[in-house]
Amino acid sequence: MSDLLTVQDLRKVYQIGRKGLLQARRAVTAVDGVSFVVRNGETFGLVGESGCGKTTTARLVLRLVEPTSGWIGFDGWDLLDCNKKEMRQRRREMQIVFQDPMTALNPRMSIGTSIADTLRFHGIGDSRSRVEEARTMLEVVGLSRSHYSGLPHEFSGGQCQRVGIARALILKPKLVLLDEPVSSLDVSIRAQVLNLLRTLQNEYGLTYIFISHDLTVVRKFCSTMAVLYLGKIVEEGLSDAVSREPLHPYTQALVNSVPQPDPRAPKARDLVGIEGELPSALAVPKGCRFEGRCPHRMKKCAEKEPALVDLGGNRKVACFLHSDAEAPTATIS
Repeated sequence: MSDLLTVQDLRKVYQIGRKGLLQARRAVTAVDGVSFVVRNGETFGLVGESGCGKTTTARLVLRLVEPTSGWIGFDGWDLLDCNKKEMRQRRREMQIVFQDPMTALNPRMSIGTSIADTLRFHGIGDSRSRVEEARTMLEVVGLSRSHYSGLPHEFSGGQCQRVGIARALILKPKLVLLDEPVSSLDVSIRAQVLNLLRTLQNEYGLTYIFISHDLTVVRKFCSTMAVLYLGKIVEEGLSDAVSREPLHPYTQALVNSVPQPDPRAPKARDLVGIEGELPSALAVPKGCRFEGRCPHRMKKCAEKEPALVDLGGNRKVACFLHSDAEAPTATIS
């Protein structure tokens, strides 16, 4: 399986306002040195709590937000070296489905026009062929051709998300970024949308980047996942392996937070929760970013940031418990 997308050391730093007139502007690093590879036909998951940099990473990949530094390779192209015209061509092959289907659609534009307008923007076909293609795509995602003239407020959240999927797929892209595509949907509708996405992936040979905070969904839907914390990847591997045997304390806490279907059933392992609060992005810890909340923290965790180390077997982790042979010498109370 060949590589479709390669991201290396991707960073995004935002400059925000001053506290006072004589003070310099402050920097917030939303994404800090993120690297990963997505292969053709796979579903790659990005997991983490709100504010960890998942959506920013997706927008950087599409260059909807310009990276501060790093490298993005897509299907043989260096995306950061593309001019506006070249990038417009590449975006025909890279599409995104947004989290909130209602706000992603123009409330004054019919859903059919929203889909067909994607073709018009890229100069594909004439008016009649674009309408016919949009009607066909509505059928592909499980809606009716007669829905073409409907307005977004006339449809449910699940139906609007299907419209968003149709709008992304009408250009026949190679890569689709799914930004929390089912988080705002009811459980039964969520299953329907996920099944639709899987069917479309098999039918069109799509590659997905699936962004979510729900480990249960990621484990079932994604082949590989990376766990983000404060803009950095702390663990990466096959989704089933990471979910069953999490190595990083943060991943362990995420797994432990997944509700048990049967509260009387014994847990497979005793995992601890997360202490404290998420640090401010304006004051990122000097050492390990999770050190202040980690139950296994050691003295060196506050002094040095662990690197993301390849442990073999498609597993990577950024934690001294697994990437450093030195035994714990001191515990911070």
